[in-house]
Amino acid sequence: MFARRHPFLFFLCVISACFTFGLVAVSGIAVLGALAINNELSGAIASSGGNIGVVEVMGPILSSKKIIKDLKAFRDNDDIKAIILRVDSPGGGIGPSQEIYRELMKTRAAKTVIASMGSVAASGGYYIACAAQGIVANSGTITGSIGVIMEYANFEQIAQKIGIAPVVIKSGEYKDMGSPMRELKDSEKQLFQNLVDELHAQFVSDAAAARDMETDVIAKLADGRVYTGQTAMKLKLVDRIGNMDDAVQWAGQMAGIEEELTPVYPKEDKMTLFRKLAETLFQDVNLGSRLSEQFRYAFN
Repeated sequence: MFARRHPFLFFLCVISACFTFGLVAVSGIAVLGALAINNELSGAIASSGGNIGVVEVMGPILSSKKIIKDLKAFRDNDDIKAIILRVDSPGGGIGPSQEIYRELMKTRAAKTVIASMGSVAASGGYYIACAAQGIVANSGTITGSIGVIMEYANFEQIAQKIGIAPVVIKSGEYKDMGSPMRELKDSEKQLFQNLVDELHAQFVSDAAAARDMETDVIAKLADGRVYTGQTAMKLKLVDRIGNMDDAVQWAGQMAGIEEELTPVYPKEDKMTLFRKLAETLFQDVNLGSRLSEQFRYAFN
């Protein structure tokens, strides 16, 4: 579980979720109007030629589908001159993170891509940010956490106490490797360690390649620890200290845009908008339930 893998990042997520919820609950009607207006304008492309697409990665990275779709749409649109990858994520799955990384590497070969870090851009969040041509972080952004973790719970003793005896029929010696009903053998631990080491090496290699840094330099920083944006810049893990607007200005400069810069967001489908409006409308009525959802989401 994410809470056990990154307890410090989980704490930040919970605090952020609680604060955001409390803020929205103050004026549900105002937020309803803002959501409707923002969604209406999000897909609008100005005729000025200074359009910069914004792809948001919010929360745990569990799927790459929508992010890749948005990247492709902006990449193939001639009216979009540069792209901002806005990351506010504690990380997530290895597969989705690698898919997004690969798509970003292809995208930056065609257009300027700048990553903007929010509160948290760690682990898989940092992985994908690396693929941008430049990274902008806040001084207090929590980033880094470069590493891979694998864990499982062992219920063998509990099963014995309540009289449960597992029956396993397998086709190979290691087919039930990692079963929660028994201890890991030394040979199995080594296989898992080899797997984690290989995935970690991929993370380090991809980060070094995208950041144009020596692999050994990244490897020394990739022990799982987190850094503030300020420290990360000193270590050359990020390039600049600034907010979202600073990232937009930098992207405009790199892309050679002389016109007024206009951030453009992908349009959300109607069902997503309807769900957001419904949640906002009823959140004051169902405060306890919504707060419970926020906590449960942060645990996953």
